[in-house]
Amino acid sequence: MEASCLELALEGERLCKVGDFKGGAAFFEAAVELGTEDLKTLSAIYSQLGNAYFYLKEYAKALEYHRHDLTLARTIGDRIGEGKASGNLGNTLKVLGRYDEAVMFCQRHLDISREQGDKVGEARALYNIGNVLHAKGKQQVWGCTQDPGDLSPDVRDTLQRATQFYEMNLSLVKELGDKAAQGRAFGNLGNTHYLLGNFVEAIKFHRERLSIAKEFGDKAAERRAYSNLGNALIFLGQFHTATEYYRKTLQLSHQLKDQVMEAQACYSLGNTYTLLQEYDRAIDYHLKHLLIAQELSDRVGEGRACWSLGNAYVSLGNHRQALHYSRKHLEISREIGDRNGELTARMNVEQLMAALGMTEGDLSSCGSEFEKIGRDPSDEDCFFDLLSKFQSSRMDDQRCNLNEQQKWEKRQAATAPLSQDPCSLISSPQTEEFFDLIASSQSRRLDDQRASVGNLPGLRITQNNLGHLRGEADPQEPSDDFFNMLIKCQSSRIDDQRCSPPDPGPRAPTVPDEDFFSLIQRVQAKRMDEQRVFLPSDEDQ
Repeated sequence: MEASCLELALEGERLCKVGDFKGGAAFFEAAVELGTEDLKTLSAIYSQLGNAYFYLKEYAKALEYHRHDLTLARTIGDRIGEGKASGNLGNTLKVLGRYDEAVMFCQRHLDISREQGDKVGEARALYNIGNVLHAKGKQQVWGCTQDPGDLSPDVRDTLQRATQFYEMNLSLVKELGDKAAQGRAFGNLGNTHYLLGNFVEAIKFHRERLSIAKEFGDKAAERRAYSNLGNALIFLGQFHTATEYYRKTLQLSHQLKDQVMEAQACYSLGNTYTLLQEYDRAIDYHLKHLLIAQELSDRVGEGRACWSLGNAYVSLGNHRQALHYSRKHLEISREIGDRNGELTARMNVEQLMAALGMTEGDLSSCGSEFEKIGRDPSDEDCFFDLLSKFQSSRMDDQRCNLNEQQKWEKRQAATAPLSQDPCSLISSPQTEEFFDLIASSQSRRLDDQRASVGNLPGLRITQNNLGHLRGEADPQEPSDDFFNMLIKCQSSRIDDQRCSPPDPGPRAPTVPDEDFFSLIQRVQAKRMDEQRVFLPSDEDQ
């Protein structure tokens, strides 16, 4: 049975490595069902099963198995395993938006790594805390309209703390000679300084990131660095230089056959040429963005493209084509049921019709010449939402855009493969069992504490492992700080834990995270907006 359990787990690990997380999770679950008396093997299964569910976005199950791992690690006195399981819990809680809890678990990972002299674990924990604080800072500005750097004191403090942890991570990975990790740290520092409005600093770090990406031949990282450099240069007013970086972004995206990134580059180029008042070139890129968005069924992205096209045509004085795109926008707003978007789009349509001297009866023939565009663009409210939330979406991973196999391998760096020495494998718990552990340890009833592990799925207690479960290694009792952490983490109970991550609102895959359209609105406030909103009436004419 032992061999069969291990074989199932090894097959699950193999499937996850090639990106088949659903198949991998099924094999891991089968291994748990079969059970094992090998505590280290079971800990590794818990950890990898938690990771598999993490990539399947089944975060409740990921939390469950990482908690099992933590429970088992503490029971057998595996401090390194406890630290790694805490780190996995922190990363999962971050995705769920439970940032304070995530920081506590990542800090636990950091404390244990330092205690054990584990430099690699320490670097990883510093990096993870930086990521959590970065994500918390973004969440705090969600829904706000300010540009990077226009932050409240609490948000600024959170992001500055993130830079501190990234700086500590950078210093340590330099000491370890890990050049790839240095590249990630430079990129994260650049992104965080961008959010803080420190654009010169951001450019400095992104250039370092670019240099390392070129050294490693990492085209995806090189593309991200070019895009990030363009974003920072926009806010320094260096629009021409920004277009050079965005064109390099577009070129690399095409080489990588990444249509989403191609569309984002086109969108950024379109907006940059709008800032440069080169509207014909802006239209070319917005049309390219629109076509890719349609191909990828990105309705919000289509709306952003059509909105931008409408603005560009108004700036050129071509109100007829601007009307076409405004009508498309209005139709989609109605289709989606977006009331605010519908009202804004209707206002634009009415004003353009007035400028053209048109009535409702004239509209039937208005759109035929542009029907090559295909489907309708997305709703206006989503558009404004996403424009104002320029720091939204995937900066949790610092726009790494790794494929699923690469992501799994990076996450598995904290978890030794099942085929390796089981002493290097890691560990995790579950809700009621955790409460049992807290209550029993606080009351010093260690026998009750040890008995609770009998409820761990897949654990077959035998004479071979009973001594370990009874504390043969004499594991230390948890501190009051640890219990406070656990109590706070468990306060939301299992039903809350099974909630999906908070809905960030409409997402546009083909639109960059760092959207600077609010800057365009401000720059053109006295010109483009007036032309779009206050078009001359018949009486004025």
